[in-house]
Amino acid sequence: MNDQIQPEGDGSAEHDHGALGDAEYAQFMELAAEEGFDVEDVEGAIEEAGHGPLPVLAVIGRPNVGKSTLVNRIIGRREAVVEDRPGVTRDRVTYEAEWSGRRFKLVDTGGWEQDVLGIDASVAAQAEYAIEAADAVVFVVDATVGATDTDEAVVRLLRKAGKPVVLCANKVDGPSGEADATALWSLGLGEPHPISALHGRGTGDMLDAVLEALPEAPAQTFGAAIGGPRRIALIGRPNVGKSSLLNKVANDDRVVVNELAGTTRDPVDELIELGGVTWKFVDTAGIRKRVHLQQGADYYASLRTAAAVEKAEVAVILIDSSESISVQDQRIVTMAVEAGRAIVVAYNKWDTLDEERRYYLEREIETELAQVAWAPRVNVSATTGRHMEKLVPAIETALEGWETRVPTGRLNAFLGEIVASHPHPVRGGKQPRILFGTQAGTKPPRFVFFASGFIEAGYRRFLERRLREEFGFEGTPIHVSVRVREKRGRKK
Repeated sequence: MNDQIQPEGDGSAEHDHGALGDAEYAQFMELAAEEGFDVEDVEGAIEEAGHGPLPVLAVIGRPNVGKSTLVNRIIGRREAVVEDRPGVTRDRVTYEAEWSGRRFKLVDTGGWEQDVLGIDASVAAQAEYAIEAADAVVFVVDATVGATDTDEAVVRLLRKAGKPVVLCANKVDGPSGEADATALWSLGLGEPHPISALHGRGTGDMLDAVLEALPEAPAQTFGAAIGGPRRIALIGRPNVGKSSLLNKVANDDRVVVNELAGTTRDPVDELIELGGVTWKFVDTAGIRKRVHLQQGADYYASLRTAAAVEKAEVAVILIDSSESISVQDQRIVTMAVEAGRAIVVAYNKWDTLDEERRYYLEREIETELAQVAWAPRVNVSATTGRHMEKLVPAIETALEGWETRVPTGRLNAFLGEIVASHPHPVRGGKQPRILFGTQAGTKPPRFVFFASGFIEAGYRRFLERRLREEFGFEGTPIHVSVRVREKRGRKK
């Protein structure tokens, strides 16, 4: 799941307490010390679980300039595939990195080239999307080759985007190569930072410049104005009725509807008043199949749909109830869950179903969509308007769950009851226990639990299920992380 949480509480810029207030934080840290946890470890766990969205740094450049080598150097391990030929990296790949105590997301991209066709065009599109989604950019240039026409084209792209840029002159393996790096002042992007991604030379100074360019947190993309309209993204496969649904809730023909799948290409924003409240509905292009298998307009449409989901607060997932639930439906659900959005599942074309199809659909929902059994469900018909009045209450329910926070005291009382009535199974002669925990953030709810030993995945799922039974959280994913106490024993 992507970490899209907005910082909460007054003074969130002054401390890293997540959603905890100062008094609650102090009590929690006292409890952690009593249980023998290291204070720094607990502070780090709370910050990691409730840090808010991490700023995003995109690594951009033409093919074979050493972007993936630099990414490996920054994250401190060989994750990105490196080979001495252009075009090895194709999709955008995201990692989490840290420098000087600050964490950020690092996006490795395929090489950007101008006037390319086929898969190279798709790679270039991924790089352009990475620039659009980033908070700052590292532009990597091969200092031994110098600025090429393609590099100049990337510069124009970066200026148009208006993002902070750190110019990185790679393959400067010694003092003799620094003159080559100096020549890159001609690009007009400020000081070139001479580095050797392969040997690590100069990367520390370059990362210091990156931290100056990166904001503390990314720009808020949803709910920008207090009392402003909430953003609702309509997503689903092509031809499930997203545009028809938007027209029906708007009571007007706002967007083009056609039986031909793929009519909508760009996300369409519409302000619509429902139930006395103004909402911003976003009609998106249908997602056909895996992004890297798509071509042309479908490929770009999928990228824009993914961006629309990231900017939304609620994803209304439309499913064609007259057809079997497909792998693509499941993939779209997973995308919304991983983005951390509140979720409503709308089964469209309900008026066309006979009794037999309804029976089989219920069985499919139980087996194929069990991962979102917690999401509000509405059975609608965008054509006739059947049950459209139930859509807004479902959205409001999902938003309420998305923003719910459980006080630490109440949460720990609940955890105590769970541990007493349903303890973790004994493994290897030991029985790990959940000692205490807190909810470090919302949008979506994010919990961090502290334990005496490793907690199995099945028990974590059990905890999540019981959290939902006790506190609701209808319509929202829940993120649970567990920190284990080190073996040095309790502090006396």
